[in-house]
Amino acid sequence: MIIMEKIASFTIDHTKLEKGMYISRIDGDVITYDIRMKKPNVDDYLSNGSMHTFEHLFATYARNSEFKDFVIYVGPMGCRTGFYLLMRDKVSVADTIKMVREAFTFISNFKGKVPGTDPIECGNYKEHDLIGAKLIAKDMLAVLEFWTENNVNY
Repeated sequence: MIIMEKIASFTIDHTKLEKGMYISRIDGDVITYDIRMKKPNVDDYLSNGSMHTFEHLFATYARNSEFKDFVIYVGPMGCRTGFYLLMRDKVSVADTIKMVREAFTFISNFKGKVPGTDPIECGNYKEHDLIGAKLIAKDMLAVLEFWTENNVNY
């Protein structure tokens, strides 16, 4: 039998976790941000379609931003309560928060065809919800409006 250590994200008390943007962990020069969009365990989760569209728009924005060379990963949490954003530490926490706010503004105002939603580009191109993604972005903009590097610790 293999004995496994508990991973860092399972050590956070999810019964006390609120919406926001937190530093989940730092591994060398990589900072993992926990962008918590739903309060855990209250039966209100991101729908698959809205989360999928949000991912396409958030990743597209981040990878086209001034920090594109420092973005490692943008993706949803399996529990459907938020997203992970992995960044190189060359980008300050304050600049990362600013970029996330800008990305969420971009999503909340997005019009047109969502990037990467053709069958050749996406493994589940039929399951998208732009209206839902925009609602998530608007909700999180209110949460992050005055968020600073002083708020990123759990």
